[in-house]
Amino acid sequence: MQRKPSSSPLSVIELNDLTVGYGSHAAIHHLTGDFARGSLTAIVGPNGSGKSTLLKAIAGLLAPMAGTCTAGRRTMAYLPQLSELDRGFPARVRDLVALGLWQRRGLLGRHREADRDRIAVALAEVGLEGFDKRPLDTLSGGQLQQTMFARVLVQDAQLILLDEPFNAIDEKTIRDLTALIARWHAEGRTVLIVAHDLALVRAHFPQALLLARRAVAWGPTERVLTDTNLARARSFQEAWDEAAPWCAPQGAWRAA
Repeated sequence: MQRKPSSSPLSVIELNDLTVGYGSHAAIHHLTGDFARGSLTAIVGPNGSGKSTLLKAIAGLLAPMAGTCTAGRRTMAYLPQLSELDRGFPARVRDLVALGLWQRRGLLGRHREADRDRIAVALAEVGLEGFDKRPLDTLSGGQLQQTMFARVLVQDAQLILLDEPFNAIDEKTIRDLTALIARWHAEGRTVLIVAHDLALVRAHFPQALLLARRAVAWGPTERVLTDTNLARARSFQEAWDEAAPWCAPQGAWRAA
């Protein structure tokens, strides 16, 4: 399977020879392709393969070292990994969820009654009804993740980026949040999710991108998550030379 073509008229995100990383260290090399509007895609690969880096580049948190990443002018919601959140910050559940309204109200804008209702509805939808006044540092990992999903809900974005949203949560919560993601997909929103559970990906995500610093395979999940492709991803990742030059020439490697 050749690498996924770019520049589709229905694409929401277009990557053109994208190389991105931290400082002088490139974490993703020469990635070209696109995510279609309304698609539901899981980004998978070995640890350190560039999955979270790609999401940060799409969110505009990391500038490309080379190439381009174009995400269009659609509203975007980004859910980071739980490890990136400050659990000790003196705030309540509703304060964190309310941050999802900043594009409408501004960071210092006063919330209206409709906003408070919206926050309450979002908390109820993720199973946290009555948690609005709870301090963040009293929440379990799963409850904090549910709070983050409530923040995404109030953003009402057309492009949703989720970085490892199923870590540290129980099976019931995974089912509930997976159902919410399926609803977003049914509503025509574009959803990208970094995930590790391949069984979950096969069951719920129709598209997949397998990374090992570069794209190993990209397309329908059943064609991407083959034993051959997964073995190639592991071998490429294990053979990576950290002392090599920062980036190989364009065209030196293509996805299978």
